[in-house]
Amino acid sequence: MKVEQTNTILYCQKWSETVAFYRDVLEFFVSHQTDWFVEFQLTNGVYLSIADERRATIQSVDGQGITLSWQVADVDATHNALQQQGIEVTSIRQKWGGRLFYLLDPEGHRIEFWQPLEA
Repeated sequence: MKVEQTNTILYCQKWSETVAFYRDVLEFFVSHQTDWFVEFQLTNGVYLSIADERRATIQSVDGQGITLSWQVADVDATHNALQQQGIEVTSIRQKWGGRLFYLLDPEGHRIEFWQPLEA
């Protein structure tokens, strides 16, 4: 099986706040939007969608059991930019052959930003 495109869909109770976080704080590009569903294009063929659980057939998991893990070019710059916006982030640590930190979105989903260690 060859996957051509991927879309992770998060079902949220705090839909408006979560959409604003990904759109305004992380500055993700909105590729599709309705009154209860917003799709962000992260890279070519990679999407993240935020759905309002009140309008969906699937309920929120209150952020439990989900980690979104994204490699970035500069983990220090990403960490600093988020702190400058008042976002609560963990300290940067070394783990799994990279440097990384975590934060939570308004719904409680854990987000990991990481950068590989220099070879």
